[in-house]
Amino acid sequence: MTTAVETGLWQLDATRSTVAISHVTMWGMVTVKGTFTGVSGDGEVRPDGTVRGAVTLDAASLDTKHTKRDEHLRSADFFDVEHHPTLVFAVRDAVFRQNDVVEVKGQLTVRGVSRPQTVTVKVTESSPDAITLTTEFTVDRDQFGLDWNRLGMMRGLTTVTSTLGFTRK
Repeated sequence: MTTAVETGLWQLDATRSTVAISHVTMWGMVTVKGTFTGVSGDGEVRPDGTVRGAVTLDAASLDTKHTKRDEHLRSADFFDVEHHPTLVFAVRDAVFRQNDVVEVKGQLTVRGVSRPQTVTVKVTESSPDAITLTTEFTVDRDQFGLDWNRLGMMRGLTTVTSTLGFTRK
């Protein structure tokens, strides 16, 4: 059975939403984890079933619980927040599958570089006035110009995990 998602305009509720990343570093010995504290977004489910929307992250809001590392992540070596203050996932299409699963096709923009990104999303709550979506996917940071890698310490993919709560506008 698939949950019905109400048509209309939806606003991201930042108090019910989290976007976190994790990346294995130090030649596979350490996993760095962080959470974006600045998250916003909105969306629309149209009567014809099409979906549009975007989730925006404040790049400077990434908190890894290590001040010096966070400052480095904000620098031109990584997110370059002075020139690219946001990361954006723009939804281009969504196909509702069985068991509350949605395949979402979109465009991820990081550091001014945009790439197509498809994610599988689970609808974990759905009512006429609220919806909660969860997902986990990987991103190849090299594709977005995040290629700083001193002594080969950082390789592989970054995992993005999110819970996004939306309320009806």
